[in-house]
Amino acid sequence: MPVKVFVSLVLAVIIPVISFSQLSSYVNMQNQVMVWDKGLIRKIDYLPTLEMKTGRTAIPYIDNARSFKIYYGGGMRVINAGFTNEFKVSDNLVAFKNNTALSVFDKGKTKQLSTFCEQYYLGDSVVLFFDGIRSEYKAYYEGEVYQIEGFLAGNPLEAVKVTDNIAAYDNYANQFRIFFRGQILPQEDYAVNSFEVGRNTVGYIDINRRFKIFHDGETYIVEDFPPNSYQVGDNVVAYVSNDGYFKVFYDNSIESIGFFEPSDYRVIDNMVCYRDQSGYFKVFYKGKIYSLESYYPEKYQVQYNSIAYVNRIGMLRLFTEGEIYDVTNAQLEDWQLTYDVIKYQVGKNMFRIYYKGMEYSD
Repeated sequence: MPVKVFVSLVLAVIIPVISFSQLSSYVNMQNQVMVWDKGLIRKIDYLPTLEMKTGRTAIPYIDNARSFKIYYGGGMRVINAGFTNEFKVSDNLVAFKNNTALSVFDKGKTKQLSTFCEQYYLGDSVVLFFDGIRSEYKAYYEGEVYQIEGFLAGNPLEAVKVTDNIAAYDNYANQFRIFFRGQILPQEDYAVNSFEVGRNTVGYIDINRRFKIFHDGETYIVEDFPPNSYQVGDNVVAYVSNDGYFKVFYDNSIESIGFFEPSDYRVIDNMVCYRDQSGYFKVFYKGKIYSLESYYPEKYQVQYNSIAYVNRIGMLRLFTEGEIYDVTNAQLEDWQLTYDVIKYQVGKNMFRIYYKGMEYSD
């Protein structure tokens, strides 16, 4: 069992319960922009977009006339006409720039964060950005803006990583800090050797070369020596220990998968995908191990709770939330996994949407 070493902070913040959407989009045979939203297909534009990105709750895009629009909550909203030059989307947020000004779209509302910003990082509920007007780093989280680092020292922060609801960085004084649920946690008094971030979770090697995991407000020493490799996802960390064991940290405990070093493993969102000793394709998902194939596919896509791939007999297969679905064995022009939704193309501009065993088309 891991040993708790420190964190005396009590995070008296209640996590809000968020009901997530599932979205997908495509252009149909009439060149109309279509959105699939929780089982309903809606037409949102009559002409193909210049640029479009799909998040979990919103779909931002620049339309044919260069207006910046966002599909959210069942409807399309015009944000501005021709001013947006850059935008990014995550689970809950849309960050966009109009020239040098940075703004965020959150739960249907738009808030300007800085009139001059050249560097920013986007997570699903946090934006870390450098405010060039005040020469300081700030973070946007749950509708509020927090000051992160105010001492510029002539250069931007060099070691910064942001994902989901957390940010980690070495500050100007070479101290390792974590921004989590609106608070700055003084994690280490020295810069760390390396670190990776995921939802509620940070894995890092400290100055004494110990491997530590911060998870949900507590910090654990999990290995006294640095691992051969490690990757961090949402509430999960996979790593190969110094003595050659493949291990997974989940639910505040460590499970040893076996004495082997996977030639290939990936940690994305909630999924740990790996090739085992026999060459089987397996996934660790929320405390359980699932065997998907007796071989390791060359290509597969992973997002959130799902894995999609075409197997050796040409079947598009989807693993999602512990269930396996055979989607289609038709000859496909293209297919894409967005969160837990598969969009696949069976002909020129003929698309199908597949979600949890159900197929949809317009």
